[in-house]
Amino acid sequence: MKKPQHFFKHAALLGVCISVAACNDNNDHDTAQSSQSIPQLSPAVGAQLKGSCTDLSGFKFDTTVVESATLQNAGALTVVGKNIPAHCLVKGYMEQRISPIDGQTYQIGFEMRLPVSWNGRFLYQGNGGTDGNIATATGQVGSGGMLSNALKDGFAVISSDAGHSSAQNPLFGLDPQARINYGYGAITKLTPMAKDLIKTAYGKLPDRSYAGGTSNGGRHAMMAATRLGDQYDGILASTPGFHLPRAAAAQLYTAQQLRRVATDENDLSTALTYAERNVLANAILTRCDALDGVADGMVQDVEACRTAFDIHKDVPVCSGSRDGSCLSKDQIDVVANIYRGPVNSSGEALYATQPYDPGLLGSNWASWKFVSSVGTARDPVAVGIIFQVPPDPTIVQNSRKFAFNYNFDTDYPKLSATNSTYSESAMSFMIPPDELNLDKLRLHGGKMIVVQGTADGVFSVDDTQNWYDKLMAKYKSSSLGDAQSFARFYRVPGMNHSRGGLATDQFDALTALVNWVEYGQAPDQILASARGVGNASGEINSELPSSWSANRTRPLCPYPKIARYNGTGDSEKAENFTCK
Repeated sequence: MKKPQHFFKHAALLGVCISVAACNDNNDHDTAQSSQSIPQLSPAVGAQLKGSCTDLSGFKFDTTVVESATLQNAGALTVVGKNIPAHCLVKGYMEQRISPIDGQTYQIGFEMRLPVSWNGRFLYQGNGGTDGNIATATGQVGSGGMLSNALKDGFAVISSDAGHSSAQNPLFGLDPQARINYGYGAITKLTPMAKDLIKTAYGKLPDRSYAGGTSNGGRHAMMAATRLGDQYDGILASTPGFHLPRAAAAQLYTAQQLRRVATDENDLSTALTYAERNVLANAILTRCDALDGVADGMVQDVEACRTAFDIHKDVPVCSGSRDGSCLSKDQIDVVANIYRGPVNSSGEALYATQPYDPGLLGSNWASWKFVSSVGTARDPVAVGIIFQVPPDPTIVQNSRKFAFNYNFDTDYPKLSATNSTYSESAMSFMIPPDELNLDKLRLHGGKMIVVQGTADGVFSVDDTQNWYDKLMAKYKSSSLGDAQSFARFYRVPGMNHSRGGLATDQFDALTALVNWVEYGQAPDQILASARGVGNASGEINSELPSSWSANRTRPLCPYPKIARYNGTGDSEKAENFTCK
């Protein structure tokens, strides 16, 4: 079966190594499903835009208003200096209303970009953070320094603000419907509208539909996999914060722990300076670096490192004052508590552990731990205004105080609370329902790829791994194949939140997903590159060690496999590693 040439080119650029199946609604290409097998989905077939772009200004759909539809000429947008082809830009909103709670006007704003020459595919682009902005709908949905994006490759792409504006951040959390739209309402309402707009534009529905995103956008993708599993064929969840309320509360615990050893509580980085983090990173590398067969500044064997490294035994302890060459006993206790995760007074674990990884040297890791854990734009306001019931809008006035005083016995349960105004808790509207049930996605041939860094400073990779372990257990005895037959999880050693850190963080999981969904090529590994000097993306990772090759490559292996050095050949090249 011949593959579209642009996918060969895109895969070749990043060396994607790929492999099995995915679905759509209402098209003539689907293989009939029998009760004994999962259908192999056929490739999308492209089409040309019908009529003129401005014709789409008259598009009608329930509660939807199209504000503009304008032709964007080739080159209006670029990626890595390459022109993105001509496309129609449609801007509008859905479900405009006035809140009875705060009197604010809310709507689900969106933009959709529809190529003049379309490849037959649709991508829902999940955006990050607390949303509120309509990011450009290019379909860049993961990794550092991408060399292309979905729009460049011919996808029709939609992006939204998830139901509130940036000016309403974070106080949209006062409105119960805005909370729900942020959690899952926007994607469930926009999906049928976007597909109908595609049918109007091209005369047919998309042959293949994908949902992808990073961080909170990865959580949106997880929502598509569970709530809309029969409407999407491929899911790419990059760094997914799919237990986001718990992760955000864990950040407040981090802040409280760091405060114990900070020399200035207004600057939590004084709790663990860069020099001290370097001591910790070197101790981890000493015990764990060579476990994968080569000492290269990366910890591939995450599982073996859990027992090989003991922070209480393997880190130099200061005999006197802190001088950057050691950690105090209190610092070691604090770091150990942070990596264990928050607990209440009964010792009950409230979030996941985190694996020790030298990527903690990354500035992105540090920003999440030292700044976002107390900041007015991140975790405290998310927990106190968007997630808890009842919300407390005064938190924006002193988010640091809220973080330091957060009580894991009395405040943490508010994440699961409801009342007459807020009938859905954050644990309902933010977390995928029945998150282990992916039958809708699986049974029609859909596929899912989940990718996360082992040095993520906010969403624990162990949390994602725990979910995947349970998914494997659920589908272990299925006659239609185990979890690996339709969902795969890849850890990126050293990578911080979404990108950066001491990592080979440039990879193309979207092409891997398309080839799995449409051509039956299961991704037994995905090639990842470092972004050293001369990287084609132009986005250089300045934190890479000077001892690394500027273009180091590594295979990303489907969990539980890890990349092991074969024992011969250049250890800077992925070809000399095997997923085992």
